[in-house]
Amino acid sequence: MALAILAILGGFVLLVWSADRFVEGAAITAKHAGMPPLLIGMVIVGFGTSTPEMVVSAMAALDGNPELALGNALGSNIVNIGLILGITALIAPIAVHSKIVQKELPLLFLIGLFCGLLLWDKMLTQAEALALLAGFFGLLGWSIFSAIRGRGDALVTDTEQELNQHAMSLASALTWLVAGLGLLIVSSRILVWGAVTTAQSLGISDLIIGLTIVALGTSLPELAASLIAARKGEHDIAIGNVVGSNMFNILAVVGVAGVIAPMSDLAPEILARDWLAMMSLTVGLFGLAYGFRGQGRINRIEGGVLLAAYAAYNIWLVRSVLG
Repeated sequence: MALAILAILGGFVLLVWSADRFVEGAAITAKHAGMPPLLIGMVIVGFGTSTPEMVVSAMAALDGNPELALGNALGSNIVNIGLILGITALIAPIAVHSKIVQKELPLLFLIGLFCGLLLWDKMLTQAEALALLAGFFGLLGWSIFSAIRGRGDALVTDTEQELNQHAMSLASALTWLVAGLGLLIVSSRILVWGAVTTAQSLGISDLIIGLTIVALGTSLPELAASLIAARKGEHDIAIGNVVGSNMFNILAVVGVAGVIAPMSDLAPEILARDWLAMMSLTVGLFGLAYGFRGQGRINRIEGGVLLAAYAAYNIWLVRSVLG
């Protein structure tokens, strides 16, 4: 048990560090390749921070723990909106400027509905998982199209500032890209082993471990990226990270896990509790970001509401476990 806990802690530290190196290397490599800043911000930085979720979920599915993989994806989305945006708004209120982000929010809602529809029969077949992956590649295509037409978007300026602050040679960027990916795989293996062993020792399900400890740990890159961006006044990166990451989690993370290990006999709580909590927070973010009386803005009070919602979900989770 003690070794498993050390594996979780050590896995988290290595996972966060390697994810940061991987995303930074990928972003600078893309810049050297001539990729537009908006596409780098949306796809590589936004989706790249979800790499830990995807690698951890893939490893969990390979090890025969698909509910841990699903819990990681749904739980990470709940953490991203409730905890990460809540804390970020408390530190520095988030103003929403980017038209791209505003277009992505309705899409995130529709993707969440689609995921719920697939899980309605308490199973996720390989064909349904492939449908999610097809949606992910469609989303990438839409992102490329938006990047081509998105000149002047607020996210462009924010991303260019970040790239200039982390300038490095192409050789260095490629080195960090490869090394970061390798360490991501190793740290994910360590983390999944520790999480599963801990769950078995405590007599709780892989789903609960995925929704709590693993989801929180794999969301640390999004937390760091959003906090740093908000303190620098780069509001669109702060919220863009969360929106992009949540779409990635549903389409790619759940999709990859489902292709590797189709899921059946899923716990009914996944829809009635976890998916419902994720969708409720998504609708709440939609209202806050759009701003029905002018420019969208998530102030400190609203950040506190998001945090309270996250706390309420976790209380609900604990009560359901204790019966």
